[in-house]
Amino acid sequence: MATRVSILLPAHCAQATLATALRSIQRQTETRWECIVADDGSRDQTVSVARGFADRDPRFHVLCLPHGGLVRALNRGLEACRAPLIARMDADDLMHRERLALQIAALDGDPGLDALGCHVRLFPRAALAEGMRDYERWLCSIDSPDRVRAEAFVECPVAHPTLMIRSELLKQMRYRERGWPEDYDLILRLLATGRKIRVLPRRLLCWRDGPGRLSRSSPVYAIERFTACKAAFLAEGFLARSAEYVLWGYGATGKGLRRALLEHGRRPSHIVELHPARLGTRIHGAPVIPPQALESLRHRPIIASVAGAGPRQEIRGELRRMGFREGVDFVCAA
Repeated sequence: MATRVSILLPAHCAQATLATALRSIQRQTETRWECIVADDGSRDQTVSVARGFADRDPRFHVLCLPHGGLVRALNRGLEACRAPLIARMDADDLMHRERLALQIAALDGDPGLDALGCHVRLFPRAALAEGMRDYERWLCSIDSPDRVRAEAFVECPVAHPTLMIRSELLKQMRYRERGWPEDYDLILRLLATGRKIRVLPRRLLCWRDGPGRLSRSSPVYAIERFTACKAAFLAEGFLARSAEYVLWGYGATGKGLRRALLEHGRRPSHIVELHPARLGTRIHGAPVIPPQALESLRHRPIIASVAGAGPRQEIRGELRRMGFREGVDFVCAA
């Protein structure tokens, strides 16, 4: 029976949650899987837990690595994956029992689809802050390749532990150490090379939120590192042919992105604002203009950089009414 999917699961000091995660893999309705547990030099009983599963179920394989960080563990685990598809999974999350079956079916049904995510449910719910609930709602609003592209510079539009991707492609791309989130870097590289990514509109992963998450404890996942990642890809892609752009929004979000883009020699020629007190002034030499003034700047790329899904949708609607095309004439960022 041919293995359909390799589950790539890095682990570091995860003894408290790993067994539950692995049991959720064993409960999958799709049984043609292998799971590569790449242990990143754990100092607790993580390896013992993983080996206990491997002793009872030969579909589990354990790699014991010296501590070298997440990216190294992912790439070493990737080398051990043998199936034509690879599914990411983290050591503290839970798979819905139909996750693998539904994602495999979606990729089988669309040969042009390169990678696929799914919707998530964050847990534990009782301690979930409102900001994380908003983030969950935003993730669960993404349901098509067009939406993945449109939201790519807001935040990572695919929750990495939900990713299923064609093995040949991931082995070609691999993970990179760039001082910013490796998952976001991968998704933006895939999109930059024209790859088609979709999100299955089903909640097929329970994604654990808590103080121990790497995204909360590592400086690589700080907000400014996400912004640096966005700026690098914007400079190489959307702004590749223009040293100047129009920036819509100059709150904390817009200010941070402007600073990051300056590192790549990109600066705003104009800043769009609605606040009457700012109109007609200059910010770092850039005239502050109202939205209607964009009619005379159609040759200039526009970046709408505001926090909040509501304001972004309003800006999108206004730009579309003016005839600007998302992804061609403007992008939304956060």
